[in-house]
Amino acid sequence: MSKLKGLILTEGMHGMISQSFGLAKALDLDFFHEKIELNNFWSFVPPKFTPIKKFVFKNEIKEDFDIIISCGRKSVIPSIYLKKNSKKKVFNIHIQNPKVKLGNFDIIIAPQHDNLIGDNVIESKGAIHYLTLDEIEENGHYLSNRTDAQKEIATLILGGPNKYYKYSKKNIENIFSLIDQNFISKNFQLIVIPSIRTPKNIIQLAKNSFKKNHLVIEHVDKKAYLSGLNLAKYIIVTCDSSSMISEAA
Repeated sequence: MSKLKGLILTEGMHGMISQSFGLAKALDLDFFHEKIELNNFWSFVPPKFTPIKKFVFKNEIKEDFDIIISCGRKSVIPSIYLKKNSKKKVFNIHIQNPKVKLGNFDIIIAPQHDNLIGDNVIESKGAIHYLTLDEIEENGHYLSNRTDAQKEIATLILGGPNKYYKYSKKNIENIFSLIDQNFISKNFQLIVIPSIRTPKNIIQLAKNSFKKNHLVIEHVDKKAYLSGLNLAKYIIVTCDSSSMISEAA
């Protein structure tokens, strides 16, 4: 029996892709991904005030699909439109609070902190994601030859600024100071892993702060990320990303 075909709609951010791909893999779908681009000023209009029309988004989706998994504000209207205008019955799932009538979706998966209640709502503890323990273990060796086998490892996962959290130099220096007091002073080796949102000046600040005895990854590197998770006795994650916190957990 052939697999169901899945269409993933996101804004292209790591957290959204991780959640959507994780669900698609768990459902064993044959899936493809579309990064949604909205037209003109519709990028600035909340979904509840946006018409369910094709002119809202630019994407031309020609492949067939049975299930839509959407995540993020920009994907809400395209998901509803594509479901309503399909020539066959399509099942759509939205991850996070869509902030429109819940009945527009067959299932909504929302973290507990969204406090979203509805007959078609499934609560998650933290953010769902695509990482597996097997994948983490398989990549453990990737950084092992660059670490000191005589030291225990603490891994710092850095996110980036968003509308809730500013990456000021003072704030980051305070975090680095706490890591120095709680881990480096106790003979831990530190691995620093950036994300796609981590500002370059913060990566440079980490290099200046932790010097050559520690490992600062300068670019986004999934294998390094997985290896850092695997090698660490302790994982420190900045509080701006529920996806990274959930992946670490």
